[in-house]
Amino acid sequence: MSSTLPPVRGCRLDEVLALRQAVLRPHQRLEELVFPGDDDPRAAHFCAEDALDGIISVASVLPEAPQWEPSAAPAWRLRAMATVPKWRGRGVGASLLCTAIAHVRARGGGLFWCNARLGAVGFYEKAGLTTIGEPFEVPVIGPHIAMWAKLPTLAKSKNGASKSTRTLRRLPRRPQ
Repeated sequence: MSSTLPPVRGCRLDEVLALRQAVLRPHQRLEELVFPGDDDPRAAHFCAEDALDGIISVASVLPEAPQWEPSAAPAWRLRAMATVPKWRGRGVGASLLCTAIAHVRARGGGLFWCNARLGAVGFYEKAGLTTIGEPFEVPVIGPHIAMWAKLPTLAKSKNGASKSTRTLRRLPRRPQ
C-alpha cells in the first residue's frame, strides 16, 4: 500500500460499478448498480486510484431533492460512496467527499444530502453533515439514516467581490 494519498479524479460510471458492487452491494449484478440519475448529464462520478491497488474509493453526486423536502432546490445527493476496507481511515474518503462537495458547490448546489449507513455516520458528521429523521432499513443492505448539510453560497460583498458564507463545520480539505 502506498504511503501517499492517491489523487481523486472524475471518472465514468462504468469505472465506479465494480467497487460499488464489491463494497456496498455484493449480492447484486453490475447492471443492477446503475441507479436512477447516474446517467443524468449533470451527475458526476469520482474515484481515487492507487497505482498498485487500482480504484480504491468511489462516489457519485446528482441533482435530486430529498424525500423530506421535495421542493428543496438546488439539492444534490451523494450516492454509493465506497472505499476499499484497507484504505479506510487514511483520508481517501475525506478527499473524495471534498471533491464531490466542491463539484456540487461549483454548480450552485445549496443542499447536500445522502442516505448513510449507520456505521458511516461519524465520517459524515466530521464533514459537517447532520442526521435528520429516524434510521430506516434498506432491505438486504442494512440500516441507514438521512444526512444533510447546507452548502455555502456565494454572496456579493459591498465592493462586488464574491465571499463565501460557509455553513459546513469542518469540511475536509483535499491535501495538496
